[in-house]
Amino acid sequence: MDNDNKKNAGREAENDLEVLRHSASHLLAHAVLDLFPGTQVGIGPAVENGFFYDFLRAEPFSVQDLDVIEQKMRELAAKNVPIEKVTLAKDEALRLFADGGQTLKVELIREKGGDSVTGYRQGNFIDFCLGPHLASTGAIRHFKLLSVSGAYWKGDERGQQLQRIYGTAFPTKKELDDYLLLLEEAKKRDHRRLGAELDLFSFDENVGSGLVLWHPKGARIRAVIEQYWRERHWKGGYDILYTPHIGREKLWQTSGHLDFYKDSMYSPMDIDGQNYYVKPMNCPFHIAVYKSRGRSYRDLPLRWAELGTVYRYERSGVLHGLLRVRGFTQDDAHIFCTPDQIEDEILRVLDFSIDILAAFGFVDNKIELSVRDPKNPGKYCGADDMWCRAEESLVKALEIRGLSYERKEGEAVFYGPKIDIKVKDAIGRLWQCTTIQFDFNNPERFEMTFVGEDGKEHRPYMIHRALLGSLERFFGVLVEHYNGAFPLWLAPVQVLILPIADRHAEYARKLESFFDENGLRAKVDERREKVNYKIREAEHHKVPLILVVGDKEVAAGTASLRIHGQGDKGPVEMSEFLAKVKQLNDNKSLTVNV
Repeated sequence: MDNDNKKNAGREAENDLEVLRHSASHLLAHAVLDLFPGTQVGIGPAVENGFFYDFLRAEPFSVQDLDVIEQKMRELAAKNVPIEKVTLAKDEALRLFADGGQTLKVELIREKGGDSVTGYRQGNFIDFCLGPHLASTGAIRHFKLLSVSGAYWKGDERGQQLQRIYGTAFPTKKELDDYLLLLEEAKKRDHRRLGAELDLFSFDENVGSGLVLWHPKGARIRAVIEQYWRERHWKGGYDILYTPHIGREKLWQTSGHLDFYKDSMYSPMDIDGQNYYVKPMNCPFHIAVYKSRGRSYRDLPLRWAELGTVYRYERSGVLHGLLRVRGFTQDDAHIFCTPDQIEDEILRVLDFSIDILAAFGFVDNKIELSVRDPKNPGKYCGADDMWCRAEESLVKALEIRGLSYERKEGEAVFYGPKIDIKVKDAIGRLWQCTTIQFDFNNPERFEMTFVGEDGKEHRPYMIHRALLGSLERFFGVLVEHYNGAFPLWLAPVQVLILPIADRHAEYARKLESFFDENGLRAKVDERREKVNYKIREAEHHKVPLILVVGDKEVAAGTASLRIHGQGDKGPVEMSEFLAKVKQLNDNKSLTVNV
């Protein structure tokens, strides 16, 4: 063992969040092994909002165990134990971890190439790890263990079932406290809880994991979103396609999905002796429409959009309400254009995406530009000049609009660079929505061409664009962003009319018809319940506008208005009320001021 006790090379990065959280994961593993001898440790990385570590143990960890483990972590941190980098010969590392009963680590070390391995030691704990780490455990001061869940070894459902403990860590107590408050607020906004409370959607194991059942109110909101989406696309110069849910094996072979994506596809079905697959993506079908006839440069650009339902096999452990499902509807679009048209098309789709996201209240966005790894251009398909032109067009569009962005080298997929737009919700969380993605792969695979002005055949440029991402995931984001209180234009019931007594029901029904005829979604609650009970229930279901009608209102042809979250606004005249509400609805207003 090369144990020169050199100081941790990551010492200079003590304020780096990823290094802090990676070191906190080692502190977690150290505490678990001290408290529960015989436990095997798996992997323990830093992740976006914290860290986790996987453990193999016969007995499940309890909530009480988390409290005990966290206290042990604090004891180890208080001792300020040095974290030292060590280099071991591979054979020596295998013996060390085998003698300690750490068979999972032995497996990882065996898979690693080379004659030596890197480890980090703190006291009686050592971990096989590339680092870097903090200088000592004393630098880990502000952390919290959050939960425990199941996990599979190496993410393989055929592998051993492990237990994953999640935690988070921050450089300061204030940052930790702020994040814990954010988690509490996120729990209140959890779309799974609100979806059940507001009767929007559900899942049923008899139907299948990750397959959504849309209830009437959720389906109404979805229909409003879809209609808005279609109208905006038609006005924006797009044509809308419909394509099948299944396709022959040959299609997916040509697209490359069976070579690179088969593990995420459902098993084939035999139809007339041919294998068919339910589609994981819509793009091969749009290409088939393109190739259904010859294309000229005069036909381009073609902008084709589809609300296409796709199916992908996601492991059960990652399914999460509407945010991670197995069947979902992508708001896909594909743009086919000439090289000379590419800059205008990128600018156009960027403007279009940002404008539609703003209609839902998302105006504070983070933009990422994913490009090639300049050190490894050979792993990408497409000619170098195409990549350069594509990257330049993405950058130019962002700079013309004055949009700040983060350049992420090496994050492009192999078939083209892309722009990702992440929206910030009401409590500051970022959600991936829009992707504007070049594709140099499929035009080659499918031998797509157009006839140019020179009379010769040329390859079109192809751009994938998902604006909302998927309707299911976007709906889940909206539920949490609005905390279930949808703005008027999206609310499944916009106006709820409450007759105080049976004798007021006829007037209430006339109001309902009046609003329906004028394009508003109105409903009468005729149940024989006290009106105050109905009001409380309407507030609980977050109905934007409530009209209460009794003897005075019937006689005067008015109604008593209540606005969700604002209370009683007094009597309103119906024609004036309708005009104001229609204006709010037509303008897609995010606030109600009647």
